[in-house]
Amino acid sequence: MKIFKSLFRTQSLNAIQSGHNQLVRCLTATDLTLLGIGAIVGAGIFVLTGIAAATAAGPGVILSFVLAGFACAFCALSYAELAASIGGCGSAYGYAYVGLGEIIAWMVGWVLLLEYCVACATIAIGWSGYVNNAFVAMGAPLPDFGFVNLPAMLIIFFISLLLWCGVRESVKVNKFIVFIKLAAIILFLLLAGAYFRPDENWNPFLPFGAMGIINGAALMFFAFIGFDAVSTAAEETIQPERNLPIGIIASLIICTILYILVAAVLTGAVNYKELNVSSPISYALLKVGYHFGSFIVAIGAIAGLTSTILVMQYGLSRILLAMSRDGFFPKKLLLVNATTNSPTRIIMLTGTLIAIIAGFLPINLVAQLTNIGTLTAFISVCAGVIILRHTQPDLPRPFKIPFSPLIPSLGIIMCLFLMLNLKPITWLSFLIWTVTGLLIYFFYGRKHSVLIRGQN
Repeated sequence: MKIFKSLFRTQSLNAIQSGHNQLVRCLTATDLTLLGIGAIVGAGIFVLTGIAAATAAGPGVILSFVLAGFACAFCALSYAELAASIGGCGSAYGYAYVGLGEIIAWMVGWVLLLEYCVACATIAIGWSGYVNNAFVAMGAPLPDFGFVNLPAMLIIFFISLLLWCGVRESVKVNKFIVFIKLAAIILFLLLAGAYFRPDENWNPFLPFGAMGIINGAALMFFAFIGFDAVSTAAEETIQPERNLPIGIIASLIICTILYILVAAVLTGAVNYKELNVSSPISYALLKVGYHFGSFIVAIGAIAGLTSTILVMQYGLSRILLAMSRDGFFPKKLLLVNATTNSPTRIIMLTGTLIAIIAGFLPINLVAQLTNIGTLTAFISVCAGVIILRHTQPDLPRPFKIPFSPLIPSLGIIMCLFLMLNLKPITWLSFLIWTVTGLLIYFFYGRKHSVLIRGQN
């Protein structure tokens, strides 16, 4: 019984909010919103929209975005409440430690590491595809690197060096890139919109039936995961209790609108059967005759995917930092550079791991693993809201979800529903990852846990 209780011991709020802050508070609500857009508008819109239309939903991918957006809205509100009241750089991991107990927190953190690693790798693979298309458009295709995706590996190492330089510099670069990719999306909407033929290309609208919408939503859920990364910036945010909810919710709303518009124009201008390509946005412009426009949009997509990798790898480094502080990983990882205020060892370690995944694994397997990891983390956050409302009713909540526990419960239900529509190979891979995580916890993490050793 004592062992069981120790597994579910919770972290105090003071331990999360004090004593660890080696990072500098410099991010505003605008910075966080742009970070969210930088993370969310990436592979989902530039890569997976066409694949989902061609293989899962047809033009009904528009409704897939609506369904996935609703599911994410419930989860985003849950994130906003816990980010404002708990904070910390650990995101869902930290919230689970306060509300659900140590072993649950460890597993959520372990799943988040999977989510962020494979998300960065997926986006890097998509980035490589767009770079190759840009060189093809210029008449100078990249050489065949054989079994390794060298461009994908190189962009990960470049992002790692940028993050090494510190969050201020990274945020400045992200702002610049976000404006470039938003301009590219607007250009695509204007050019392809002139060839919008719903009577031809939306007939039939649901070629895969109603299940196609659900399958498409399960795949396109990947497109919305970026707002989770916003919550990892809590320790570097000015007035986090106010600015974190604004950044999370605003970025989700803006990006959902953009996704629906792009999906509608893309499938209205080009038949969905032709969109199973790695760069559907630029392909669509080539299809309707805008070769130069296709090249410009491809450059915008490259920039957009770069910012997504940047924000996701930033989030990964902060989650691993939080878990290392709690003793689950070696203390040597806790080194924070005195000049740049960045966890340099963690950045280099995660960058190397992501580069290996991006260089040697196919995009379809990697994307599916990202989805199941994201959905698991979202469920834990929604559950945390419900549990903490009962166990800690007096916890200061600068932002509160309306109609709780209804909204977080709907978030849990929709995430579980989408998880059930993922492929068996995804579940098998996730099971292997989960078992591996449990073994690491019982043979290393539990023995070195700062909380269980009574050091907090």
